[in-house]
Order: sequence, then C-alpha cells, then structure tokens
Amino acid sequence: MNKKTVIIGATTNPSRYAYLASEMLTQYGHPIVPVSIKKGEVLGNEILDLRSKPEIKDVDTVTLYIGPRHQPEWYDYILSLKPKRVIFNPGTENNEFIDKINKSGAEALEACTLVMLRSGQY
Repeated sequence: MNKKTVIIGATTNPSRYAYLASEMLTQYGHPIVPVSIKKGEVLGNEILDLRSKPEIKDVDTVTLYIGPRHQPEWYDYILSLKPKRVIFNPGTENNEFIDKINKSGAEALEACTLVMLRSGQY
C-alpha cells in the first residue's frame, strides 16, 4: 500500500538523509510531499514552503528531518496534517512532541525511515 509521506526538512542536497529518504520513498512507490524552509525541488516535486503551512490532504506519514529545537513552532501545523504516524529520524527525537502526537491519536516512532523501508517495516 502506498503511504503518502510528508518530509519535513526536505532538501535538494543529495548527501543529506532527507534527500535519501525522498529517493527511497519514491523507489518504494510512496508519494512524497517535500516541505522545508528551503526552496527547490526534489525528484520533480516542488519543495513546499513550511512557513506558509501548506494544506496537505490524505497524509499517512510525516517523517521529520528538523532538530528538536526547531520543532516547537511547527507542532500545531504537523498535527493539523492529521498523520497516522510521525517518524522521528535519528537526531530529531523530542519527548515533548512525542507526547503531543500520542495524545492526538497518531503514532510517534523513534526510527529511521531508510531502515524501515529496507526492512519492510514501513
């Protein structure tokens, strides 16, 4: 089943994990919606401006590539996307946000999107 995934902290830099996740999600057939404060495009998908809090429908997963100190201003926005789950990739772990996500009824995972895809756990 294809899981629409919003990548928070998307980048055009091919050496960054957020970019590698974009590539791998696409390879595995999951539609991606890159969102960031950076401009550009990733694999033909325009990076949406995080600051404009774009409305995105039918979100299955949000995968985070922004550190904990940059997350609080986006808590409400990310929750407004009504994801089924939020993946905290290594370095993004944040207990305060994890609690908010769990209280919202979504699942919070401290995991690596790349490893989840490779191991069939996505």
